[in-house]
Amino acid sequence: MKKTFLSALAALLLAVPAVQAQKVNKDALLAKIEKSDADIADAKKGSKASTWINRGKAFYDAAAEPTKSLFVGIEAPMLKLAIGEPSNVGNETLLDVTLEAWSYPYVTVYFKDGKVVAWKQTQWIVENAPAKAIEAYNKAYEIDPKSADKVKQGMQQVSDFCSQLGNVGLETGNYPEAAAAYATAFEAQSCPAYGQAPDPALLYYAGYLLTVDGANNPASYAKGAEYLSKSIDLGYADEEGNIYYYLFHCYYGQREADKANLLKAKDALLVGIEKFPKNERTLDGLMQLYTTEEGVGDPADLVAMIDQAIANNPQSVDLWFGRGRIFYALKDYDQSIESFKKVVELKPDLFEGNYYLGVFYTIKGDELNKVMNEKQYSSQATYDADLKVVNEVYMNALPWFEKAYELKPQDGDTLEFLKSLCFRLRDEPGMMEKYNKYNELYKQVKGE
Repeated sequence: MKKTFLSALAALLLAVPAVQAQKVNKDALLAKIEKSDADIADAKKGSKASTWINRGKAFYDAAAEPTKSLFVGIEAPMLKLAIGEPSNVGNETLLDVTLEAWSYPYVTVYFKDGKVVAWKQTQWIVENAPAKAIEAYNKAYEIDPKSADKVKQGMQQVSDFCSQLGNVGLETGNYPEAAAAYATAFEAQSCPAYGQAPDPALLYYAGYLLTVDGANNPASYAKGAEYLSKSIDLGYADEEGNIYYYLFHCYYGQREADKANLLKAKDALLVGIEKFPKNERTLDGLMQLYTTEEGVGDPADLVAMIDQAIANNPQSVDLWFGRGRIFYALKDYDQSIESFKKVVELKPDLFEGNYYLGVFYTIKGDELNKVMNEKQYSSQATYDADLKVVNEVYMNALPWFEKAYELKPQDGDTLEFLKSLCFRLRDEPGMMEKYNKYNELYKQVKGE
């Protein structure tokens, strides 16, 4: 019985045809669109919502058909079963990562460790098919608002498809195309029949990608600013407030075309720092503007601005954190230290507060040490007195780094500071023992 079963199975396997190359019935999809063209041209049919809903679906199918069986994480054997054998297999470097690339008539699929990580659609059955689907669905709702449920369902499909297109475009570095896909996904959700507010995060993603693309293609900055501004107007902000920093870059990248963009860039940062005073990128952007662009503002204005905010909210850890960062940028390390002492007073177990206090004391010590090295000493006593002052500053850094280490034992940067400081202070009582301790811990964390 078992032998007969195995023989039958073998015969069945032989009967299964070999996996073919990707098959997309382009003619059938185009035929549906041609029929739709005729239907909307007919006065009677063209006045029905169902005609336009069918048209929206026809364009959606034309857009989605080549990649409908693709998803991130699918393994290579399953992909072959789903869409067939690739016409070519090779390697391609995307965003400095070398991936295996499978070429098909309509798409190139990228693999890492045998699983799909992204793809590029290289050929479209109909250009701008998602936008044409949106147009058709909107027309259906205009004709008959009672078609809202079916229209929303169609728009959701278009939005999901375009969001996925944006996601994989982000992974492959196709930033302008990915941004356009996210914007189209937002447009699909913006139709009256959708019944809820569109997700402004889609515009944020689009604007972010165009900000990145602007470095190579300055024309992207204008569109990026449009998307980011609209996203903010709709109430969106990412968790850290980086949206204001990206908006700054979009305006700043257009400053040569119109000087008014320089003030818009400044305003974007000022709003951002007011809402997210801890954001280091925003602070760095403000310092860049205030120190390199004539007439934009005095760096002291930043201090006055944040001190006023602190006066209104003296218990804000974020504001004191931001104040310390501003004074760091101004190279006033004493004020940075005072600001971060307030941070740890308000939040003693904040790793960043303790860590940066150690950093600022270390930087202050480095500056004093630099001054010492530039001096010509004629007296050993004077040299020893100056060295004592420098070492006291370095010594002040240690307890803060040690607290930071207690809070985050696996942080290699903290341990590196600790071992370096202890080695520098090795002639002080107990410092060589501490050096040996932290040096060994550092090696363990780094796997040495």
